[in-house]
Amino acid sequence: MTSSAAQLTSTDPEFDPSRIIVALDVPTLAEAEALIAHLTPTARHFKIGHHLQFLGGLDLARQLASDGYDVFLDTKLHDIPNTVAGGIAAIADMGVGFVTVHAYPQTMEAAVQAAEGSDLKILAVSVLTSMGNDDLADAGYSLTVDEAIARRAQQARDAGVHGLVCSPADLSLVRQTVGTDLQTVTPGVRPADAEKGDQKRVATPAAAIAASADYLVIGRPIVKADDPLSSFEAILASLNP
Repeated sequence: MTSSAAQLTSTDPEFDPSRIIVALDVPTLAEAEALIAHLTPTARHFKIGHHLQFLGGLDLARQLASDGYDVFLDTKLHDIPNTVAGGIAAIADMGVGFVTVHAYPQTMEAAVQAAEGSDLKILAVSVLTSMGNDDLADAGYSLTVDEAIARRAQQARDAGVHGLVCSPADLSLVRQTVGTDLQTVTPGVRPADAEKGDQKRVATPAAAIAASADYLVIGRPIVKADDPLSSFEAILASLNP
């Protein structure tokens, strides 16, 4: 990963494009490959989620990493510690930079231990950006979204993970809870004129950066645009002075 990226802010001379993670949320591997070809070399960082992983996306992740691009493998692992450790060890050999696990203490601790000695960074997912207080209650949790995020952030720091995936609305709470100990990777980022889709806690790219996001995960506003590269460049321009 770009070591200096997390130290940049929107007031720096030039916003690092690797801080914009393009979510390759497309139906087929061929579409993902075409999108990458269209966006590179301007875009430098790509997220590969479950859908694409099941269609050959793991090989794509290896190739992107081999070609020098940053890769965020969004696996959201959660299982018994031994199983999580085995998965993380295999992912560490792929050369990708970020991988997600659910923010349960056993899971985070196993992932961190398995990644030791590699360049793989563990990101913990506390509360999905599609969930609100009612959704947590329906799932059997007594905590509010804010309470759950604060607890998981503390547990993530204690477990030694490298960062948290959190919505723009949660950035202030995370910083209040753990300061700058953890990097923040922020989905739910939409330009002002974009639809929210199934995200409930969203913000514009500039607002997310102002709230101290280290990385922005942006999917549909780029990949569904008539011209994805123009959309990416417009977002990048909005973050430059």
